[in-house]
Amino acid sequence: MKDKLKIWQPGVSWEAAEKKWDSESELLRQTKPIKTLSALPKMPGMTEETAKGLKWKSIKYLLTHDPKRIFPRHFFKHPLKYTLRFIKSALKKKPYSRSGDFFLYGVENMAHFQTLLKDKDSLMVVGFSYCHKPLECPSGRFTDACIHDPENPVCRQCFIGKAVNALPLHKDNIRPLFIPTIHYIGEKMFEFTEENPDKNILFLITACEMTLEMFGDWGNMVGARGIGVRLDGRICNTMKAFELSESGIKPGLTVVLPETQTQILDLIRSLWTPHKNENGETA
Repeated sequence: MKDKLKIWQPGVSWEAAEKKWDSESELLRQTKPIKTLSALPKMPGMTEETAKGLKWKSIKYLLTHDPKRIFPRHFFKHPLKYTLRFIKSALKKKPYSRSGDFFLYGVENMAHFQTLLKDKDSLMVVGFSYCHKPLECPSGRFTDACIHDPENPVCRQCFIGKAVNALPLHKDNIRPLFIPTIHYIGEKMFEFTEENPDKNILFLITACEMTLEMFGDWGNMVGARGIGVRLDGRICNTMKAFELSESGIKPGLTVVLPETQTQILDLIRSLWTPHKNENGETA
């Protein structure tokens, strides 16, 4: 993307950039609208049957749907460290604490997370599950690609498009990801932690509630800290629906609720703040 097409960039105020993005988005919603949910379905985060033995179901799924042997291959690089972390997390009633749509892993609260974002030694992974890409996504839905082109009428109406454009991608410590499967994000998180041993790996990732519940222990095992954002809409709340989604069969849309979108953008705005060194000075 050429600099002249960028809306959020150094020297432009956040308010001015967001106003410019939103005004064009609203015009396109009136003239070239994309398909959206007419109403939010009332669906539990997971069914009662699915919730039974969910930790074991997550282990079984990861190991039996892993033709590239991602988890064994990375796990046995540091088996003792990963085993101790996994056990510590698994022994907890929940691998996270929760604040509304935000599932907190290894962070005390939202304010604590924002403090971590200002650490000069942080590496921030911002991930979006493919299921809340628009049906008309020019990059395709079941893919790790996203053009997030502000000139594209679909991208301009997509929350993912807005969020990625708002990221300070001129910094070298931001990693946007578009997530087709749990194994994809698992492999990326292993790689980021192994390739950046001196960095504090942080994440902000959207996912269905069931997925955030299933794989929280694995995220804690890797040692990353961050926030999983609960999706609404046509979510996966059974193992069958989850497995179909992991194969790219997901005709329904998931969404990030409006208030939650605002909170995500507030966190992204924090990333524009200069990092601080150990003395609290701007680095």
